[in-house]
Amino acid sequence: MGCLQSKTSNVQSPDDNEEETLQVDLKPDLVVNGVVVLDQDQVPVFKEYGLLELRNATNGFSSDYIVSESGEKAPNVVYRGKLDNNRLVAVKRFSKLSWPDAHQFIVEAAGVGKLRHNRLVNLIGCCAEGDERLLVAEFMPNDTLSKHLFHWDKQPLPWEMRLRVTHYIAQALDHCNTENRRIYHDLNAYRILFDEVVYVFYFSCYLYQIYVNVSRITVR
Repeated sequence: MGCLQSKTSNVQSPDDNEEETLQVDLKPDLVVNGVVVLDQDQVPVFKEYGLLELRNATNGFSSDYIVSESGEKAPNVVYRGKLDNNRLVAVKRFSKLSWPDAHQFIVEAAGVGKLRHNRLVNLIGCCAEGDERLLVAEFMPNDTLSKHLFHWDKQPLPWEMRLRVTHYIAQALDHCNTENRRIYHDLNAYRILFDEVVYVFYFSCYLYQIYVNVSRITVR
């Protein structure tokens, strides 16, 4: 574990007035449209999932369940999934050549899966069966920062929210530094996600590799 301390820990932040602004009552299990969404206090311990369970969760990796902004054209496609316990998750399916070593994939995924923070999209599991390499993470239903900034001309993101976004991103990065998990190699607007109550989270499904000296150390 690291021992870094944020220099801004004593500075007033947008969080100080957050409850007044957002009027959010978080509960142990938050139900959205009849589906249980992972709450920070209820994030499960990282685990290995079976391929059959994830196949069922995504309706056979149906194209109708794809949530990647590039759709099926993305090199590593992300699907919306619903587990047997009725929880929504995001399932990232890597190309078959991305991780030929199944053991290495599991080890690296488990390392990233140890990170837990209320400003991160937490990684909750993985699967490595046959040629399949999949990651399972919390599901964020309200799209990316990119879409909010550049594709919703009729509903621009208020400047107050833009300030809050930058603060939340800083919180996520500060925590990664503190935990010595620099997983922000490709930080961009597509990796900033919004949840069901318009909180902001940072997400990257890249994993650690030993042989490159940058952030999550190798981009996959």
